[in-house]
Amino acid sequence: MKYKNRQKGFTLLEVLLVVGAIAILAGIVILAINPTKQLAETRNAQRRVDVNTILNAVYQYAIDNNGSIPSGITTTQTEICVTGGTCTGLVDLSVLTASSTYLVSIPEDPTGSSTNGAGYEIVSTANNRVTVVAPDAEQSATISVTR
Repeated sequence: MKYKNRQKGFTLLEVLLVVGAIAILAGIVILAINPTKQLAETRNAQRRVDVNTILNAVYQYAIDNNGSIPSGITTTQTEICVTGGTCTGLVDLSVLTASSTYLVSIPEDPTGSSTNGAGYEIVSTANNRVTVVAPDAEQSATISVTR
């Protein structure tokens, strides 16, 4: 009978323990997901796609031009110029974007680190093997394709 007037509810200690447990679990989940790493992997995936897109366009151009690759590609690894950019000191691949025949525009690195450059580099060997490189790849990844 004397417990009849007792109020029901949680004590402050119980509420604090539950809030603390939820905070610890949330921290563990955030560390497990690691959004920084996930975003870097997403940007690297885009770089892989872009490198292959550029290389495919170069080889489609070569097929249509009796095996000749675009004249701007040299034996020195050089950054590719963006579509409509000032191409001084960069490789001009505007022949690939002319009339949108091979590319609508030159793909740009997801971080957009360069003003006139696309963020990708291209080089050719003496026997016309072309390599496209993404030098700004994150997490120590090496993104390079040769054909």
